[in-house]
Amino acid sequence: MFSVHERLSPVVTTHQNFDSLLVPPDHVSRSRSDSYYLDQATMLRAHTSAHQADLLAAGHAAFLVVGDVYRRDEIDSSHYPVFHQMEGVRLLAGEELGVPVRGEGERSEERQAGHPEEATRRVEADLKDCLEGLAVSMFGEVERRWVGCYFPFTHPSWELEVLHEGQWLEVLGCGVMEQRILATAGVEDRLGWAFGLGLERLAMVLYKIPDIRVFWSVDSGVLAQFAALAPGEALEYRGVSRFPQCTNDLSFWLPAAAEGQEKLSPNDFYDLVREVGGDQVEQVRLVDEFWHPKKKLDSQTYRIVYRNMEKTLTQVEANSIHSRIERLAVSTLGVTVR
Repeated sequence: MFSVHERLSPVVTTHQNFDSLLVPPDHVSRSRSDSYYLDQATMLRAHTSAHQADLLAAGHAAFLVVGDVYRRDEIDSSHYPVFHQMEGVRLLAGEELGVPVRGEGERSEERQAGHPEEATRRVEADLKDCLEGLAVSMFGEVERRWVGCYFPFTHPSWELEVLHEGQWLEVLGCGVMEQRILATAGVEDRLGWAFGLGLERLAMVLYKIPDIRVFWSVDSGVLAQFAALAPGEALEYRGVSRFPQCTNDLSFWLPAAAEGQEKLSPNDFYDLVREVGGDQVEQVRLVDEFWHPKKKLDSQTYRIVYRNMEKTLTQVEANSIHSRIERLAVSTLGVTVR
C-alpha cells in the first residue's frame, strides 16, 4: 500500500524543512545551534518530513520516507549528529472513510476547522490501528497508551508509548495532517495522517545496543552479528570490547554576544568537539556555568569523556585531542580558556 522513498537527497531548502510544514518562524528548531545550514536557503534535512509536501504534490497518497537526518545536539551514548528516521503518510478520501471529509466548525482540541467530527474520528481510528499494529510487530502484545502532544504539522497529535521492561517507551509521534499542508500541495478532497520515528532509537532498545556509535562501527565483530539477521528476528547485541575512558575538563569564558546575535550555544561547542574528536569522544556534559558580575561574562565548564571503541586510548592521546579542541574553541568560538 505504501510506496517507499529512501534515496532522496538530504540537502533541502529551508522552505522544505520548515515552511512547508508550518513550523513557526520563532521555533527553536530553526536556530543555527540546532540545525546544519549550508547557506541562507539550504540545509541538511533535520527530519524526513522535509519531503512530505513534494511527494504529496507529486500525487502520492500513501508513502514512507527513510533517510539520514542531521541535528546539532548534545553528545552522549544516545545522541549523534546524523541518525535515521522513517516518515509515513496516508491520505483517505470520503469514500474510504464513509463520511464527507469537509464541513463546518471551528478548530478545537479534538479537530481542525472544517474537519467533520466523524471524519476526524475515523482518520484517528485508521491511524492508531495501523501504528498499534506496527508496535505489536516490533514489541509483541505489550501494553500500549496514546499521549496527546503538539507538532506544528499535525492536529490533533499523539505519541505512542509501549510498556517495555517495566518502563514506558515512546515509539513514535503522529497525528492528523494539517489541512493547510494538503491544500498547498493541491489535495483538497482528502484527509491525511502522518507519523515519524527514529530508527536507531528503536534498534537500541530492541537489540540492547548501549551506544549509538555502534551503528557507525566497521568492526567485523559488530557487523557479523547483524549480517544474516532477518526482519523481526530477535537478537541481543554482544559488545565486542571494553576499553577504559579518559576524562578531561575544559573551562572558558564565553564571548559577549553582540546585539541581535545568538548567544553561544552548548550545541556550538558540541559540534566543534565532534569535528575534532570524532568517534573518540563518548560524551560531553556541561557540568558548571555561572555569571561573573565583575567581568560581566558567562563561564562554562564541560567534561569530555574520551574512549576508542576498538583499542585502548591512552591519556596522552586523549590530551592531544583535548588540546586541539581547546585551540579550535579559542580561534573559532572566541572563548577565553580559564
